[in-house]
Amino acid sequence: QVQLVESGGGLVQAGGSLRLSCAASGRTFTTYYMGWFRQAPGKERDFVAAIRWSAGDTYYADSVQGRFTISRDTAKNTVYLQMNSLKPEDTAVYYCAERSYSSVAFVPWRAHEYNYWGQGTQVTVSS
Repeated sequence: QVQLVESGGGLVQAGGSLRLSCAASGRTFTTYYMGWFRQAPGKERDFVAAIRWSAGDTYYADSVQGRFTISRDTAKNTVYLQMNSLKPEDTAVYYCAERSYSSVAFVPWRAHEYNYWGQGTQVTVSS
């Protein structure tokens, strides 16, 4: 079992910044990828960013490329999402997710590929 706890959400004006954190605990020694997804009211859960735990390879959704940065601290079992130049359309509940095992078929932007999810943290960007 892996437990994920997000923090860092809040209310910010357009153009501002926030940094989300996701602390993992439990059986984390097999972590393959960590990802961030978001879900706005009435919409599906969308991919935001992902990072391969060991090598640090990163992937981003086109909508956040150049504005958001995913990073990780392996010693703290924590993944971060630095969000800059925030827009009202970034408003959503942000979830972190963990993929526990490697697979040649793994696709980091597919939500169903992840094994564990956090409870989410609300990000609201006002115009």
